[in-house]
Amino acid sequence: MDVEVISKETIKPSTPTPKHLQIYKFSFTDQVSPSFYIPLIYFYNLNDHKLGNNIISGDLKKSLSKVLTHYYPLAGCLNDDYVDCNDKGVLFLEAKVKCNLSQIIGEPNPRKLNKFLPDHVKNFILAIQVNFFDCGNIAIGACVSHKIADGSTFITFIKNWAAAASVGGGGGDDSVKICPELLSATLFPPRDVGESCRVSLPAEKNIVCRSFVFRGSMIAALKEKYAGGIHPTRVEALSAFIWSRFAASTEIKMGPERVSVLVHAVNLRKRMDPPQPDDSFGNISGPTATIISEDIGEECYGLVKMFRDAIGKINKDYAKKLQEGVFEHFGLLGSINDDGFDRREVVNFYYTSLCRFPLYEADFGWGKPIWIAWGGWPYRNIAVFMDTKCGNGIEAWIHLKEEDMVKFEADKEFLSYVSPTSCAQRMY
Repeated sequence: MDVEVISKETIKPSTPTPKHLQIYKFSFTDQVSPSFYIPLIYFYNLNDHKLGNNIISGDLKKSLSKVLTHYYPLAGCLNDDYVDCNDKGVLFLEAKVKCNLSQIIGEPNPRKLNKFLPDHVKNFILAIQVNFFDCGNIAIGACVSHKIADGSTFITFIKNWAAAASVGGGGGDDSVKICPELLSATLFPPRDVGESCRVSLPAEKNIVCRSFVFRGSMIAALKEKYAGGIHPTRVEALSAFIWSRFAASTEIKMGPERVSVLVHAVNLRKRMDPPQPDDSFGNISGPTATIISEDIGEECYGLVKMFRDAIGKINKDYAKKLQEGVFEHFGLLGSINDDGFDRREVVNFYYTSLCRFPLYEADFGWGKPIWIAWGGWPYRNIAVFMDTKCGNGIEAWIHLKEEDMVKFEADKEFLSYVSPTSCAQRMY
């Protein structure tokens, strides 16, 4: 697959950012968030192939410029504790893909899919690559710095950009209301957190990311499997199943010498008092840890309740602690110290769910995306959950060390619940 970048420019807000808004302070949750990028790729089968690439590109750039007047921090420059909203702009690339969309759709290998994402983006907060296939269809790859945006912020931004592009010839009109709330630093005032609390994650080597699709019927079966007196959510059931098969296939045993910490990222917007709107901008999320310090059996039947108990603690009191800058609650340091983790080997596993977010509502005027792919991270033991297009199934993008992935994807119990990764199967 040959992807050739044919143009490169920066898109600035259509209206200069006023001076009183040119310093966007990090919130406390921004300060302790990692600085890597969140990567998403939207694939579109155009309804009208008569549209020329130049027209499409022009509409995208015009609408992006307009939307950036509302999301002006995305066009700025990152500093140690703030964004200089100097309207530097967003990196905007155009690329030609020398194949048809049908040859790519459903390709579960992020190493190939990453060609649809912009490269060398560290000098930008937001970067976009519009990929034109020989058949006339399109893929839009975008990545945003996690330093000032969580998954909800990013997905909402893409949806709003698409809404602006779908009207008024790309220039947008007043019927599209885009009003993000940039109040993160007010909700979570910045603190003197010190270098030890800043998250720095150097890229790891030999990390493999694979996509596994679970149809709605298989998710229902997993929910029934783990329904031990409670009704598991889709994410709870799938999280328990993935950990159980990872631990079994790699022969991880918990005990006096080893403990595992399973971390879920939780959206705080509706858990705060008062609840915050969906278009609240920033890292308005926090982690919760489920600690396994003893053998709970290969099937991990009790794990769902442990997840439920841990996530249940993410409430208005938890949010208030964050607002007061109590890092132990955010960084999970209190739990780690209390359990004496420093004397044991710790196996971490991280879950991020983008399910139920409006991923598939990003319609630029060509129809909704036929598939949305995750770009992958160079970090081990991570599972990213995304809805399949119909919303009933879940596509899990799992990152493991290469030798662990070989064992994991050969596990017969795991594979018995996984669907074929063809485009058709992704729609269930």
